[in-house]
Amino acid sequence: MIGILRYLRGCLRIKVWGFSPERFMNLCSNRDILLWDIERDGEAYYMSISLRSFYRLRPIAKKTGTRVAILHRYGLPFFLPTLRKRKVFVFGFVLAVVFWMWSTLYIWDIELQGNYQITEDAFDEFLEEESVRIGMRKSQLNIGELEKAIRRSFPQVTWTSAKLSGTRLKIDVKENDAPIAAEEEPNEGGTDLVAEYGGTIVSMIVRSGVPKVAIGDTVEEGAVLVEGLVPIYNDDATVREYQAVASDADIVIERMRTETLTLPIDYIKKVYTGRTKQRYFLRVGDREWRMPMDRPFLVYDSVIRQGRPLIFERLSIPVYLGSYTYREYQNVEYEYSQEEAETLLHENLTTFLSTLEEKGVQIIQKDVRIDTSGSEWELYGEFLVHEPAGRAVEATMPETEEKETDE
Repeated sequence: MIGILRYLRGCLRIKVWGFSPERFMNLCSNRDILLWDIERDGEAYYMSISLRSFYRLRPIAKKTGTRVAILHRYGLPFFLPTLRKRKVFVFGFVLAVVFWMWSTLYIWDIELQGNYQITEDAFDEFLEEESVRIGMRKSQLNIGELEKAIRRSFPQVTWTSAKLSGTRLKIDVKENDAPIAAEEEPNEGGTDLVAEYGGTIVSMIVRSGVPKVAIGDTVEEGAVLVEGLVPIYNDDATVREYQAVASDADIVIERMRTETLTLPIDYIKKVYTGRTKQRYFLRVGDREWRMPMDRPFLVYDSVIRQGRPLIFERLSIPVYLGSYTYREYQNVEYEYSQEEAETLLHENLTTFLSTLEEKGVQIIQKDVRIDTSGSEWELYGEFLVHEPAGRAVEATMPETEEKETDE
């Protein structure tokens, strides 16, 4: 605080030497003239004094036979006169302050946190429908209505909070961890479970419906596994009616699967020549200005680098400076060696098998061979798998025989 007051009032660093510098300092103390940071260098003394007190030193210096010289000047009283010669600086400073004050009235950045099920694109479309966008005035934003609109538009959101932090709109959401059950339309006719492929049944757990096959049975594609019409019998063991239910069961079928993966013999590889060119740009929001440039090279790719100046980053203003680096390359034709081809094909096979495992398919046995047909490498695999089966189809009500009674 004292340093700020001294800067506002102005202070000097002076040198005192002559007949009696010690008496000079004593008289200053007697007349309430504050001296600080006093240092001695031989017969001379160096000290600091306020600008107002400096004007009172003339009679003291004359009385003690000392001389006073100004070494440095500090403070606002010495800085302001220099601004008269720096009109461009003053104009730029005033313009920067006006720009800063004006920019604080708008929203320049929107930050979303806590979203896992809601994608950024979906939320951006929602904000656009609600007329919430970058560059809008803060006074046009109703925080309470925005929070209500988020909960209405996204049922999985259980809690939301929106607040303004400077020129940034921060939106925090919390989603429901439990999956939202989809409302299924009731099927009054019931459903059957049929086999999507042929094989041998190795596991079967039926929760609802009438099983039509058993463990160990061999079924063909399209065969009914579980029937969704449960018969209700009369006392004489005849079927009185059928009750329609949605068949539900966990059925696993053992079958052989085949898969063929191919890889071309030759391929095109980028070989960079080392020649590069740069093109700078300025981006403000969605608009971008680039330096003029002809086509850099015949064949090239580009790398984009961008950054935001610190002042715009602190104000959350979307102003970016960056460059496009164009790199020339040539398309060179290569051929896969047998080792390279086998490595790539096995990587693709691993990805394929991982996809099957994610779907609940268990690999029991596999037989893989790699061969070349002249124009491509080919991986052929046979897999013995245990795979979940059972596709729901609408059940067909059987025709019941009606007995005629003679009166």
